[in-house]
Amino acid sequence: MDAKVRVRFAPSPTGGLHLGGVRTVLFNYLFAKHNNGEFILRIEDTDQTRFVPGAEQYIQDTLAWCGLTPDESPLHGGPYGPYRQSERKAMYKQYADKLIAQGNAYYAFDTPEDLDNKRKEVPNFQYSRAHRMDMKNSLSLSKEEVDELLKNNTPHVIRIKVPENEEVSLEDVIRGQVSFDTNMVDDKVLLKADGMPTYHLAVVVDDHLMKITHAFRGEEWLPSAPVHVLLWKYLFGLEQMPKWAHLPLILKPDGNGKLSKRDGERLGFPVFAMDWFDPNTNTTTIGFKERGFVPEAFVNLLAMLGWNDGTDKEIYTIEELIAGFSLDRVHKGGAKFDYEKAKWFNGEWIKKMENEKLAALVQPYFDKEGIEIHDKAYLVKVIGLVKERCQLLPDFITQSSFYFKAPTQIDTASVAPKWDAKKTEFFTELAAIYNSKIESGVITAPAIDLEAAFKDLVAKHELKPGELMLPFRIMLVGGKFGPGVFEIVETIELKETIARIQYSLQLLS
Repeated sequence: MDAKVRVRFAPSPTGGLHLGGVRTVLFNYLFAKHNNGEFILRIEDTDQTRFVPGAEQYIQDTLAWCGLTPDESPLHGGPYGPYRQSERKAMYKQYADKLIAQGNAYYAFDTPEDLDNKRKEVPNFQYSRAHRMDMKNSLSLSKEEVDELLKNNTPHVIRIKVPENEEVSLEDVIRGQVSFDTNMVDDKVLLKADGMPTYHLAVVVDDHLMKITHAFRGEEWLPSAPVHVLLWKYLFGLEQMPKWAHLPLILKPDGNGKLSKRDGERLGFPVFAMDWFDPNTNTTTIGFKERGFVPEAFVNLLAMLGWNDGTDKEIYTIEELIAGFSLDRVHKGGAKFDYEKAKWFNGEWIKKMENEKLAALVQPYFDKEGIEIHDKAYLVKVIGLVKERCQLLPDFITQSSFYFKAPTQIDTASVAPKWDAKKTEFFTELAAIYNSKIESGVITAPAIDLEAAFKDLVAKHELKPGELMLPFRIMLVGGKFGPGVFEIVETIELKETIARIQYSLQLLS
């Protein structure tokens, strides 16, 4: 590659960032870093009617949480700023005027009422070669009429004049050559009546001025491609155009079609990276972060939606993804989202993470439940004992809260049918043995010693270990879960173990 690789993610600040958007960020980022290039965040806020307060900050916060830091952005600055299109408004008109002068664009003076009437008159109306001469524009009006309208500052837009009977082609890095019949393409608005460019003009001008070498976006943007190719041809020459890659869609898990926020609500999983509060509706949509995903897992699972390196490997660090990423391994077809698989990724990353780091991530969940953590070292130890059983961060509450406070709900129903006086006698003696150890100055003991003593007592009472292990577990944790029973006793220590045995015996008597 001759020119330095420069890629951009250019979202509109209109709401939460869908996981498909974050995957677009990720593929841009991986490609840039793999090629020692630069990744730019550009905010495309030209449609002020759809602007949502807080959305830009949300986008920046999401990228920060994912660890996908731009080299240039509204926050970080850079040599090609400003990085908000609304702050670049003054520079677009000259390019629209150039298109007018070349005959590649025209003024359109139609009012919203004119357009509505035409839509009622013509089913599936498109402002294009088929109907442009029926409308009020500089192609259908005389030069004198146009000059008079402009002189009187009559509200108008500038539209591209799509040529007739031509084929427009582009070489897509993922899909190969893609061609379009210009007779099927409408004359998109390029400059609105308020002087603000539409996406179509702004994206081409900004990609040129910011020296973007590769443009990655979702395949839903393919229908817009012929307009953009024509604009590159008319304004800067096709040799200046970035290489295009239209990424496959992320599909809903139970059918065809693009995964949507509504699918997530219907099926009970997030589709946004982080919680998104919509100020227009005063509603919050839950995100992967708040559901209990760690960013390393979120990035990893997104990379696997539409890409692999040709092996069976699934768990990747960001460094491994950067080293292995190539566009020729991106799939053409859409990838179905599987929430259970997403949780599996998170569980695998939880297993990999250092206990100290996990403890810091889990602490807020304990705080929210009102479980006080007085000893960070103890929390770190507990994390190590239970993390194999956790797929999401909130699972640590379920799997380990009994280490910090005795369970109040004991699943006695699971053991009551087979409970008898012999078992009561066994656990009464076990508590007495533990108490004698405490009186001799022993606070706890290694799990292996505790287990040996337990088995000796089982043999003395002529019982079977299997009959006693489940009741003992339920006494300690409240239910049929948790790590090894004697690891639990070693950790919560003998005094607390005795208290839990005695409480359960009262319930079972």
